[in-house]
Amino acid sequence: MLMDTIGIRDPEKLKELLTAVLLIESDLSLPVVLKRVVKAGCTLADARYGALGVLDASGESLAEFITEGLTEAQIDEIGPAPTGKGLLGKLINDAKPLRVSDIGQYEGSAGFPPNHPSMSSFLGVPITVAGVVFGNIYLTEKLSEAEFTDDDEQVVIALASAAGIAIENARLHARVRELTLTEDRSRIARDLHDEVIQRIFAVGLSMQSMVRQIDSDQLRGRMQDAIDELDETIKQIRTTIFALSMASNGQRSSARAKILTVISDATASLGFEPHATFSGPIDAIVEEPVLSNLLAVLREALSNVARHADASVVRATISAGERLILVVEDNGNGLEPGSTLGLGILNMRERGRQLGGELTFSTPETGGTKLTWTAEL
Repeated sequence: MLMDTIGIRDPEKLKELLTAVLLIESDLSLPVVLKRVVKAGCTLADARYGALGVLDASGESLAEFITEGLTEAQIDEIGPAPTGKGLLGKLINDAKPLRVSDIGQYEGSAGFPPNHPSMSSFLGVPITVAGVVFGNIYLTEKLSEAEFTDDDEQVVIALASAAGIAIENARLHARVRELTLTEDRSRIARDLHDEVIQRIFAVGLSMQSMVRQIDSDQLRGRMQDAIDELDETIKQIRTTIFALSMASNGQRSSARAKILTVISDATASLGFEPHATFSGPIDAIVEEPVLSNLLAVLREALSNVARHADASVVRATISAGERLILVVEDNGNGLEPGSTLGLGILNMRERGRQLGGELTFSTPETGGTKLTWTAEL
């Protein structure tokens, strides 16, 4: 009865589908669910390559593109992810399953960018969450046959239905977790502001008054270093307070909030949350087009750390004065001598150049990599 209901009559294929559904619904983390959906689609339809394109708020282009079958090196060589043109745009504009035997011969095809692997057969199926199109599953290069079959289409449609439920479940779980933490976040933010910062500030003032009474230059220098560390600690605590308050109040519109959102989004790929420190009137003077370029550079920098650095700590510092300065520093593998610049780095450098700034790399004494990106304000 179940096989007839979803249009799949092959018991083995149904077994594979049920296994895939159980797998994607076994985790409540949305990034993990999306990755498993793509992988399951490739397995079920016997596709060499797969992707899941997540629509942006407008529903007219892709905000996220998760791939399967491509190496990290291939992804870097291809460059920026597609936004939904050509064949992908057809599926966005008309949210119905789409099968094409040869992408190159399709009338609306936008072609492939340089370094893109050859792809011919195509199968696309929309994913609907709570009655709204969330995104699309894209599969290419059927391995065992020249093109995807009607059975492939039916099994991927069934997978998309299950994926929609799993995605909605992950979203609801995240929302419940946020609501549960809202009260704690507000309380912690108040305690940090009213208690911790004031005590640290008082200690700093006391130490500053003692510096003038110290005769030893060496001891005076150590005392000043300790005061500077306290100032840096206060900056970091204030950043934490802002992040907690932003999360509690649902604020996502300010420049600082958007920067923190990018940093938070990188946690899944990095495996840990990056540290963030702000200096200067970020919200008052960082406006478009500087802000959008800053966010793109920060996103690319954190992505590079996740893919290549094998780091356990990442620090992002954003300073706004006469110039905007972004520093992203990690404790990872460091720069390889003679390494070539990928398209992502070239794009970051060009973004800085167009805004009167630059992009530089260095290796700190403690190891790792330090990226510095600047722009005129």
